[in-house]
Amino acid sequence: MQSTADSDSAPAERSRRRAGPTWDAASVRALRRRLGLTQKGMAAEMGTRQQTVSEWETGLYRPRGVSARLLTIIAERAGLEYQAGSQDRDSGQGRGDAEKRGDAGRS
Repeated sequence: MQSTADSDSAPAERSRRRAGPTWDAASVRALRRRLGLTQKGMAAEMGTRQQTVSEWETGLYRPRGVSARLLTIIAERAGLEYQAGSQDRDSGQGRGDAEKRGDAGRS
């Protein structure tokens, strides 16, 4: 049986382990364009709706959970450079940035 101190810290430790880069609208768009996909094509590859990809790219929502992790894996394999964003603990929204190699600042 775990002590109270151990069980109280477990959720915080798990969330720290899962934290990775956060994805903002420009980062998602840059990745999709780097892959040469339409929103519909990216949605099909990720198993989500085109509307979801659109909402990420317009900043209405941010990818989280498995979607954010999948985007990170795709970006790494595509050779897209991105920076891990800081997580805003109050809102659950993070800030991140992605740039194409040698093509920074263009969309």
